[in-house]
Amino acid sequence: MTNTPSSVFTRLGIPPALSWGYLGLLIFMTGVGVEAGYLSPYLAGLGIPAADVAMIFTVYGVTGAVAAWFAGALSDLWGPRRVMWLGLVAFVVTHVFFLTVAIPSKAYPLLLLGYGLRGLAFPLFAYAFLVWIAAVAPQRQMGSAMGWFWSAFSAGLPTLGSLTASLLIPHVGELGTLWAALGVVVVGGLVPLLLIRERTGSARLAPPGESPLTGLVGSLTILYREPRVGAGAAVRMLNTASQFGFLVMLPAWFVTEIGLSNAQWLRLLALMFATNIVTNLLFGVVGDKVGWRTTVAWFGGVGCTLSTLVLYYVPSAVGSQYALCVLVAVLYGATLSGYVPLSALMTAIAPAHKGQAMAALNLGAGASTFVGPLVVSLFLGPLGVGGVVWIFAGCHAVSAVLTLALRTTTPAADSAVRLPQPLPADDRAPVGAPATKGL
Repeated sequence: MTNTPSSVFTRLGIPPALSWGYLGLLIFMTGVGVEAGYLSPYLAGLGIPAADVAMIFTVYGVTGAVAAWFAGALSDLWGPRRVMWLGLVAFVVTHVFFLTVAIPSKAYPLLLLGYGLRGLAFPLFAYAFLVWIAAVAPQRQMGSAMGWFWSAFSAGLPTLGSLTASLLIPHVGELGTLWAALGVVVVGGLVPLLLIRERTGSARLAPPGESPLTGLVGSLTILYREPRVGAGAAVRMLNTASQFGFLVMLPAWFVTEIGLSNAQWLRLLALMFATNIVTNLLFGVVGDKVGWRTTVAWFGGVGCTLSTLVLYYVPSAVGSQYALCVLVAVLYGATLSGYVPLSALMTAIAPAHKGQAMAALNLGAGASTFVGPLVVSLFLGPLGVGGVVWIFAGCHAVSAVLTLALRTTTPAADSAVRLPQPLPADDRAPVGAPATKGL
């Protein structure tokens, strides 16, 4: 087999026709992630009370969850490419409003409105591309294709985004950095939209004759019409509930109780997410080899059950021994990646409505941003850090049990699959898709 760009991408598990999309997503999410490490204290520095800053980010999370669901539902009706265009344009408009009107006014209602509306933008772009992958990637490599998506996503937000901010702020300031982020987002958005020639993403994915209203309603009713989709959405919610809860609870615990410095904590957090980027790829491949359901249940559910407890009990026992604290944080970040094949598994559960299935998955992802902090707010007082950790460990255990019930008729979902090289031509792209070299 000649070592053409197409064959290289196929071996890596990237659909060659969508290769530009992964690069574009990485750049796009880097622009989105520029603000992640400093926007909250920046707004506080403008005189916005801490409680109001928290509410601004809460509304952003709510609108982001809604947009994540719409990304799947609208991709079914319009095609992923159009939804990605909508997300890019929405980001530009709302970001400019936020920078030129809301921030200069220092008015809480305008900041709430501007940032809340901006929360609708990036999920439309990112998750519509996820649906596009689900529609195009061959089943035998779906896990790897999804793993590359999540690696590009998390490499941009927060990893490269925060690094970019740290390099730009000393030279152009906080506001100038937010303007630079807009340019990065635009470049990242245009790369896939202008360079991908694959045709499936330009057409509706829903069955012919299905009305738009039926499609939108179906994106919600599929949660109970197909109980396995509802269970999969619950697994996705439980997947990162602990992550978002820990981001609320663990910074103070590691600094005040364990004795790490703030700089040590930030480095530990960076190493945790850096590990997650690499292991997202690893578990995508593992899922294709040993089965998506097996990988999610055992590496994700059971793995996170154990790593969550270890993340608490090892630092409690050894104190500020930094190497051991980093080791358990890295283990937790790695086991979170065990859930990566869940995206592929969901497409196998509802192959006729992949957009609706992905909408349900995205809804679960959005819900986790609230469930995690909510658990902390309700139980940290009465149960303490250790009690909350046990709740999150229980959530992961429940997710493992739910995943074992997600049986499908797709061989890759439940058993090991040998990946022949080269793949048959009809597995590389849908019928009618033009040949493309990707990157």
